[in-house]
Amino acid sequence: MRTVVMGAGRSGLAAARFLAAQGQSVVLTDTRPSPEPTLELDLAKDGIPGVWGSHPESLLEQCGELIISPGIPPSAPFVAAAHSRGIPVIGEVELAHRVLRARSDGSRVLAVTGTNGKSTTTDLVAHLLRTSGLPAVACGNLGTPVIEAVVAGAAGSIYVAELSSYQLETVAAFHAEGAAFLNLTPDHLARHGNLEAYRQTKLRIFERQDAGDLRVVPVAHPEWWQDAPGAGRNARFGWSECEAWCDGSGRLKLHGEALLHREDLRIPGDHNVENALAAALLARHGGATLEAIRAGLRTYPGLAHRIAFCGEKGGVKAYNDSKGTNVDATLTAIKALPGPLVLLLGGTDKGASYEPLRQALAGKLRRLIFLGDAIPQLTRDLGDLPHDVVPAFDEAVRAALALAQPSDQVLLSPACASFDQFDNFEQRGERFEALVKAWLQ
Repeated sequence: MRTVVMGAGRSGLAAARFLAAQGQSVVLTDTRPSPEPTLELDLAKDGIPGVWGSHPESLLEQCGELIISPGIPPSAPFVAAAHSRGIPVIGEVELAHRVLRARSDGSRVLAVTGTNGKSTTTDLVAHLLRTSGLPAVACGNLGTPVIEAVVAGAAGSIYVAELSSYQLETVAAFHAEGAAFLNLTPDHLARHGNLEAYRQTKLRIFERQDAGDLRVVPVAHPEWWQDAPGAGRNARFGWSECEAWCDGSGRLKLHGEALLHREDLRIPGDHNVENALAAALLARHGGATLEAIRAGLRTYPGLAHRIAFCGEKGGVKAYNDSKGTNVDATLTAIKALPGPLVLLLGGTDKGASYEPLRQALAGKLRRLIFLGDAIPQLTRDLGDLPHDVVPAFDEAVRAALALAQPSDQVLLSPACASFDQFDNFEQRGERFEALVKAWLQ
């Protein structure tokens, strides 16, 4: 019998490579006409045959299990054909969980889901645990497939997994000793059909929990989780008194113990206060000490290119939000910082109006810096606001840092793609951080 892996994305490739390394018979199938030459060579080296361009039902002959990638909807005809034949269908996360639990080496799983903030919270939990000296690995939807992390992980590791609704569709025996459901807003409804189906899929993160496990949920929205499956005990987070909350003075508290003031967090915004509270609950359940949680919250810089704090000089703080490649993302960044702001806008225009930024900037704008190919559109929409036009990226950043005053925040959140001057937003953000580093010296 062989295993068929459907989808040659990062998750599918990781599953196929693991199975092939175990000496199992595995076939990879993808709708792309052909793999890239380097991938084709790598698959041949790993002994993984591929079927490209379609998913012929003949692959299900002698198939003992089908592993589908998160991008594959369970309603796909090939998946339905597998079900009709009685072939088990799982995802890479379920495969990783099976492998991990078979080892019985004392490792544990902490998991995070929700519409927004999953990646930051997952990464922060791992940071808090490592600050406490515990072997923690962030994995799942934010980057490293869980199976890759499990294969590389040492005995007794704590795997902090970000799980999307797509990944949770295909869990079966998956069990997390601690799991968080952060929030819920309409998303992926084309896949799930409606908000209630989406919510129910998110709740599957809790379904195998027992009484010793922790269910982390928002105190303000019990309607999201009151019917959650599993037997985990609730630990709530939010803005009213509960297990982890931020009081009216801005102090974060965990089980009645003061942690720090929200201004001591390096990740700004109300949304990141909530992320920090949820992360603290999971990390404490995972064994982190209160002292380590305090220290970790103070030192966590945020994910790269997402309102990431880059440094401070003379009371001026610099933030890299190069991932703010559209107006909505830049709105989030503006709202997260108190101002006054020196905001760098521009790059490759996407055709949307920049007018929505106007209201968010009211009362907190020091100056705008327009740069890159989008200068004409920015000038049209926001040109009546205080601004400078500095087309080249390096000169624009230097200009922003030079005109900022004490207590200002210099924010790169361009509301544009990066392709006019860079290959991608990562490269743009790295250049910004390099320029800030030079300014700090």
